[in-house]
Amino acid sequence: MHTPSTFDLAICGAGPVGMALAALLVQRGCRAAGIAMLDAKSLDQARRDPRTIALSHGSRQILEEAGAWPVAATPIHQIHVSRRGKFGRSLMDRGEHGVEALGYVARYGAVVSALADVCERLGVASLRPALVTGSVEDADGVSVQIDQAGAASSLRASLLVQAEGGLFGQQPERAVSRDYGQSAIIAHVRTSDPVAHRAYERFTDEGPLALLPQDDGYALVWCVPPTRAEQLLALDEVTFLARLGAAFGSRLGRFTHTTPRLAYPLGLNAQAGGTARTVAIGNAAQTLHPVAGQGLNLGLRDAAVLARVLAQDSSPAGLERYASLRQADRGLTVRVTDTMARIFTGSAPTQGLLGLSLGLLDAFPPARKTLAELMMYGRR
Repeated sequence: MHTPSTFDLAICGAGPVGMALAALLVQRGCRAAGIAMLDAKSLDQARRDPRTIALSHGSRQILEEAGAWPVAATPIHQIHVSRRGKFGRSLMDRGEHGVEALGYVARYGAVVSALADVCERLGVASLRPALVTGSVEDADGVSVQIDQAGAASSLRASLLVQAEGGLFGQQPERAVSRDYGQSAIIAHVRTSDPVAHRAYERFTDEGPLALLPQDDGYALVWCVPPTRAEQLLALDEVTFLARLGAAFGSRLGRFTHTTPRLAYPLGLNAQAGGTARTVAIGNAAQTLHPVAGQGLNLGLRDAAVLARVLAQDSSPAGLERYASLRQADRGLTVRVTDTMARIFTGSAPTQGLLGLSLGLLDAFPPARKTLAELMMYGRR
């Protein structure tokens, strides 16, 4: 089918954030034929992506509005936050907030599939695999250069949204950039005594260790220094599980199984704003440390607000309004995750502050509720 070369909006990056934006715009009355999504990966590749993602209750609401819920996911009823072997813990429960779940654990491919089906049904143009090689902005719009299997082409759009973020270390350095000197080891693990629907965030001397309930086990995100990550990846399964048990503790019994492990570098890389006719959302605007699992959720909030604004005013003035509306939520989420990643790692005296803070949270329900709602909905 011939694809037109002129659009109202081009979205570079057809992951969950980019596709959510497209679906939300059409649901709000924008022309599906005026939107083009471009991505370097084929849709089949994206559907088969096994990575685990954490969705907050607020993100579920956004996906519902987009028409992409339900997806296959494990609900989180409780979140247990603690320090390994030291004072301080807090337990957040769905009952305190009157919600079905505090969040959900899903596979990237499942979320992509749900959103792709919606976008296809709505009639949004999808160019993939299509590598964006450059863009040129002028007073009237943006020209986007594309490479499809070695064939060069271009399209024209009134506005351009950059939603292709990539991993820290593979991105150009932005205005706010920090290398945390950590790598995240990810895998799916099983334990002898799992607790259904309870997520764990453990602060260790090396960094945060998260276990998110998924299927018959847990999605693991273990943050450690890069040299330590290399050592852990090189271990056989039995030894690795023993080291994981020593780091996490015995709350879930023994660790009995792990899938093949991967690691990626961690850092903060953020830059607000854009140009008159371009804007970045999701990881393209802010790449965060995975502590508290806010990266994708913040990106989906970007998409929801941008869709609401552009449905009313799809001009450079609309992009200015969007930037103003997102400043508070983005700024607070970046500061909170950056603080947790930097201060609450290691055996410095600030670790004592973490224990005190967790103890106060557990003893003072209003503070615990405020923090949980920030994680679920952002700053509204």
